[in-house]
Amino acid sequence: MRLTAGGSSARSYEPTATADTTDLRYWLHWRVGLCGLWVLGCMAVAAYLIWRHEGPGAERRPGGASSSSAAGGGAAGGGEGAGGGKGRRPGVLYDDEAWRPCLRDIHPAWLLAYRLISFFVLLSLLIVIIISDGGSIFYYYTQWTFILVTIYFGLGTALSIYGCSKFADENAHATATADMELGAGYIARGTATKPSFDEEDGAREIAGFWGYLLQIIYQTNAGAVMLTDCVFWFIIFPFLTIKDYNLNFLLIGMHSVNAVFLLGEAALNSLRFPWFRIAYFFLWTALYVIFQWIVHAATPIWWPYPFLDLSSNFSPLWYLAVAIMQIPCYVVFRLVIKLKHHLLAKWFPVSFVRS
Repeated sequence: MRLTAGGSSARSYEPTATADTTDLRYWLHWRVGLCGLWVLGCMAVAAYLIWRHEGPGAERRPGGASSSSAAGGGAAGGGEGAGGGKGRRPGVLYDDEAWRPCLRDIHPAWLLAYRLISFFVLLSLLIVIIISDGGSIFYYYTQWTFILVTIYFGLGTALSIYGCSKFADENAHATATADMELGAGYIARGTATKPSFDEEDGAREIAGFWGYLLQIIYQTNAGAVMLTDCVFWFIIFPFLTIKDYNLNFLLIGMHSVNAVFLLGEAALNSLRFPWFRIAYFFLWTALYVIFQWIVHAATPIWWPYPFLDLSSNFSPLWYLAVAIMQIPCYVVFRLVIKLKHHLLAKWFPVSFVRS
């Protein structure tokens, strides 16, 4: 990824290699061991959270999802379980939540249209960047996250198409039933155009593999996008400004469009945001770091981000700082979701679908 410098001399900026990373002595150092400890620590925490809270057997594990749900049932499961009074586990996702909007007055086709437009815009931008900069862009965490956001909207589009088809079938069945019971020609205006979801947990279908995959990618993107943009705008951008480098349109787009589209998606959808799925965000970041280590152990190449360079005595502090930064980045997006729920429940108390 090249950045054009200001002034009359049009030179380009790229990170440079500071040491031979293929030399075994580079890796046999206390700094590498300490950085590896931070990475393995994040992965261990992630594995524990997934084991304790994810999956159908989570309620049987000590301190798992059932106890969390019982403790926070009033807040997390408000308006649910009305039929039997049974609390809903935080990790449970219902089939319709993958494609329905957060308001009953909004037809699922609007969410489909938003996801479809977002997918084509992101995919087009990604293709342009690949053509412009080549395969080297895949060394960057930004592009990894951008690809994941694009995959999310592609999968979301597919599930929305499925949901709109299912929604149309349900409305057609409801219309036919109403005609039979109340007489042909009598049906309330707008009944066939507003989503009608059964709020009783026992009567709702649990999401399948693709629905849960969408949920996991969504929450991984939430943290990764915030981390990517925060690191770029608060750490990398000031450095580039001091060095008098101009930012091109593609670079700005990669660090802003993804967040804009994801926030728009968060405003429209009805996906839940359980806290423990921060684990997948941890794993995503750790996977990127391990990928970088493998690449650099095999090839003497520059580090895409200076703070990943293990030759610096400050590298353990940088790695620890980035690891800690993941938590507030995830929390900020979770607070955005809570604010959305608060405002929609206040402004649209009847239409709001509580998740």
